[in-house]
This record gives sequence, C-alpha cells and structure tokens, in this order.
Amino acid sequence: MMSSQCQQLEKSNPEEFLPPLTQETIQRAKQGVAYARDTSATMMTQQALSLAEAVAEGTDKKINGKIRRRASQILIRSLFQVKVEFAERIPNTPTLIAANHLNHIDPFLLFSELPASPYYHILGDARTLYNSWWKRQFLHLAKGVIPLERIWKEEIAVIEAAKNGRSDLTPLAEDIEKYVPKGNSIETMRRLDRIVQATFARGDGIMLFPEGRLGNKEGELLPLKRGAAIYALRSGVPILPVALIGTHNLYFRKELTIRIGEPIIIPQSHRPKPGEVQAVLNELQAAMVALLPKDYTEPKGAKPFRQFLKHLFW
Repeated sequence: MMSSQCQQLEKSNPEEFLPPLTQETIQRAKQGVAYARDTSATMMTQQALSLAEAVAEGTDKKINGKIRRRASQILIRSLFQVKVEFAERIPNTPTLIAANHLNHIDPFLLFSELPASPYYHILGDARTLYNSWWKRQFLHLAKGVIPLERIWKEEIAVIEAAKNGRSDLTPLAEDIEKYVPKGNSIETMRRLDRIVQATFARGDGIMLFPEGRLGNKEGELLPLKRGAAIYALRSGVPILPVALIGTHNLYFRKELTIRIGEPIIIPQSHRPKPGEVQAVLNELQAAMVALLPKDYTEPKGAKPFRQFLKHLFW
C-alpha cells in the first residue's frame, strides 16, 4: 500500500512509476497499437459507448441480468472452481464495486458471481476488453460495458524511452502518438461521467478496477486512481471493496476466490474537493488491503492448461 504522498508523486512524476522497459513492455505496447488500429474493436468500442448512454438514459434495453450471469457462470465454472466469501455483504441497491486487478479474467469472474439485480456495468479499458474475437462477441451479447479509451503505461514508457535516445523505438512511439487515444479530453471525461451518473440514477451498479492496471503480485495493491472516489462521491452510492484472489496465474480447475468487504458509506458531494476524494481513497485502499491475503502461496501440483488459459483471457 502507498500513502497519499506517493499518489501525489505519481500524479506529478508519472515516469517514475512506469514499468521497466523490457521486451515484454515493448511487446505489450506493440499489441496496444495493433488493438488501437483494429477497426472492428474500434467500432465496437464506439457502439458500446453509445449503447451505454442509451441504456443509462432508458432509451434502450439491456440483457436480462439472470441470463448474463448464467452465461458467465457457464464460461467460468467450466474452467475453474469459484468461492465467494461474505456474499451477504453485497447491497441490493446501486453500488460501485471496486476490486483489485490481477488478470483479464477478473471482469468475467465478477459477472459470473455478482447478483443479477442490481444490474452491473463494467467500466474498463476498451482495448483490454475487446482485444480478442471471443471477448468482443461475448461482451456484445452480454452488454453492460462502459469502455474506457486510454493510453497504457507500457506505451508511455516506450514514448519516454524514444525521447531519451532509444531511436529504435521512435517508429513505435510515433504510432502510439498517432493511433492510441489518450482518453483524457474534457469531452471524453464528461461523457463518461454522464453515463456513470445516469447508470446509478437508473438503479444499476458499476464495477471497476481502481488500480487502473494489472497488479504484479497476489496480496499486493497498487495506488488507487481517483475515479472511483469521484464517481461515488458525486452519486452518493456506497463503495463495495472486493478482493480477487488466485487470478494472477490460471490453470484448469484452480480455485478462485471473491472476498467481499463491508460497504463504505459516504455522503454525496456534487463537487467533491480534493481532500474529500483523498479521504475516500485512503479508506478504500485500507479496506481493500485488509481483504487481501497476507501470505498467499500458489497451490502445488500439476497446473494443466496454464499457457492456454493465460492467453485465452489476456
């Protein structure tokens, strides 16, 4: 866990928190550009945003929550064993679910085990959600996606390296600048906020991953982004901290755990001040850390289909 001072440092000096420039980082950046140039994924992102607006405003219908939950369960439970702890803590009213993030399976795992009502929407990275044909088809049918278009830290690392003498990365950096949406325009942020607030007002819930990127290790939590606190403060809905355990490394029939925390009740603030936002973030981070295992160890024994499942959800 990192302090508020570290979070402020990340905001002012983001390059200090970039991933190391390894071949894996460069490859991830290349994948990101490829996804950004994929016209089918781009088209689906725009369709999903328009649909999210329509559903939130009540001008379009969403899929039945029970059908979506059952379809997700068939996918997840055919591959893994799932344990849900303290499910009784999940409110039956609009809620913002904040979970740690270790693997791209995480939103599908939550879809499979969260109640069908209230209906939950996933606020997540568009290129991660739509980076394979089966994810695009599944999420197109399941609906309930509010896609975020944003630049990845691996891509920022490549751009910074190119600026600092890595001329071999210049073409990739130029492609990132050209094709990858930054997602930080005022118009984009306002559009997302309208969708989120209308979603809560309609009586639905939202789940997101406030770390903003994948964690590196079971039992550890990256500094949280401000979005979760701002959305919850502006809407007045409770935040439900959730720990996902066991998803960092996947193999067939592995046990995955969803551990539910106590809801965090916060007063509504239409224009939250920085101090209010930070106070909520501090409370949320402490609650999420408390749910995570302190001494997680991977189960011993055979790990069938490990590589297949890693690439299936990546």
